[in-house]
Amino acid sequence: MADQDPPRGDVHYEVALTSEPLDVAAAHAFVVDDEAGGIGLFTGVVRNHHEGQAVAHLDYEAWEERARDDLARVARKVASNHPGVRRVHVSHRLGRLEIGDVSVICAVSAPHRHEAITAAHELIDLVKQDVPIWKRETLADGEVRWPGC
Repeated sequence: MADQDPPRGDVHYEVALTSEPLDVAAAHAFVVDDEAGGIGLFTGVVRNHHEGQAVAHLDYEAWEERARDDLARVARKVASNHPGVRRVHVSHRLGRLEIGDVSVICAVSAPHRHEAITAAHELIDLVKQDVPIWKRETLADGEVRWPGC
């Protein structure tokens, strides 16, 4: 007999746009749920290169009022698209970030791993596509560029 998941109640959401360092452990803890056997967790981390160029640091800017609403909207959309989702966390950092800093966290829990991972993947794609947050790269040679703008 196949396992049957309990009907989903309210989905719990946590959304943040902040200049403070992001806490991966806290995001993971938020999405833990007794009905969820899988957690999809994506962390975006500042790397030291892009398109063959050495990167010194990044700065993230946002249309803050709109970005907060859009983060919440994409979190709800992901839960709507994946009926097993129990909890969703999405946070993005603003301001100057150094190499190795966490810039974005997307975490989703669901009863099964495939749905949790698929939902987290969709969540980061929607954040990158639909939320007005822009990245400015400062390269090691001092050149400044705005990828994706």
